Amino acid sequence: MKLVSWNVNGIRAAMNKDFAASFADMDCDVLCLQETKAQDEQVIEALATIQGYQVYTNSAVKKGYSGTSIITRITPLNVTKDMGIAEHDQEGRVLCAEFNDFYVVTVYTPNSGSELKRLDYRQQWDADFLIYLQKLEMTKPVVLCGDLNVAHTAIDIARPKANYNKSAGFTQREIDGMDNLVKGGFVDTFRHLYPEEVKYSWWSYRAGARGKNVGWRIDYFLCSPSLTARVQNAEIYNEVHGSDHCPVALTLAVS
Repeated sequence: MKLVSWNVNGIRAAMNKDFAASFADMDCDVLCLQETKAQDEQVIEALATIQGYQVYTNSAVKKGYSGTSIITRITPLNVTKDMGIAEHDQEGRVLCAEFNDFYVVTVYTPNSGSELKRLDYRQQWDADFLIYLQKLEMTKPVVLCGDLNVAHTAIDIARPKANYNKSAGFTQREIDGMDNLVKGGFVDTFRHLYPEEVKYSWWSYRAGARGKNVGWRIDYFLCSPSLTARVQNAEIYNEVHGSDHCPVALTLAVS
């Protein structure tokens, strides 16, 4: 079972940047999107030409903002939106599809903001989101994917010293949130297979960052420990354009 996660930075914009061709090339069973920047019906309309897949969406109350989607050719047993916490459930950031062997949760984690104005909220989000995942795990294992808006360690960011505790996505409090996911048992599948490989999934649009590969690895596939033995491959598709993020992938053996 091949799963792909991609922050598309606007699904309608992405459709004008060869999204359909990139999607076809990746040939995945499940594609999880973040930052769709559209209401549910607009996402479905934008993806109308995609054949052979079912589309599930969770959009923000605020139009043109945030949003997640799951596109799957395997019919889920159930699909649910949000965490069930009103404070967090206004921005369409969490979408969960239940399959036979595990849950797939896609998340667009809140950004702390250019002046870290939302860092306190982000810290609360991280704590509540971990509890949400742990509740799911009581039923069956979890595959978590999405834009977690944090570079976990220095190897995951091109310029760690310049950004540490100064830039959203590389403050100690955000790193602690990621540490808590790992301490909670969730396995970073890419790091599990490639502990020392330097590869990024997001680049600023400024100063030609992507061309210079001045990037951050902030898009992940994590899984419950019981699924680790099933991990066959974890990939980061640096060659795929169409967003300031590139897709990341996970291939799992399924029973």
